[in-house]
Amino acid sequence: MSRLIACIWLANNNGEEAVKYYIDTFNSAPGNHEGKLGDITKSPKASEEISGRPAGSVLTAECDLDGVSFMLLNGGPVDQFKLTGGTSFIVECETQEEIDYFWTKLSAVPEAEQCGWCTDKFGITWQIVPRILDEMMRDPAKAEAVTAVFMPMRKLDLEAIRKAGE
Repeated sequence: MSRLIACIWLANNNGEEAVKYYIDTFNSAPGNHEGKLGDITKSPKASEEISGRPAGSVLTAECDLDGVSFMLLNGGPVDQFKLTGGTSFIVECETQEEIDYFWTKLSAVPEAEQCGWCTDKFGITWQIVPRILDEMMRDPAKAEAVTAVFMPMRKLDLEAIRKAGE
């Protein structure tokens, strides 16, 4: 069991909603994906004054997505903790069906996305990529052609990437 947990600060106090959305997204995905609910922690009275959150409100919501532990913290709108695309979570997909599914579920503005990167309705950035991409990028004989094909794409096209790597 890993002791590493990705903790994500959310400004809009929607951590419990987000966790439930991600669990449903992974459990409904084609292929072998799994999402499990973890603990939901409530804010104690002692934290009200500093946090500005009422006692009993959801403080953290936890889940496990494909074996990776996440904690979503309802931290409120603090400038130094705003989400950016500088941190992203990669979903490696075996098929175009999986790529299409996760892209549809996790891309809030598909026309604004690039190279398989998308940002969801909670502000979290994901990379929806075919599993073979990493292998192809490690091969100098394939990397140039593969990069030229996928860089202009928004949602990645597995078949076009495969062909470029041949």
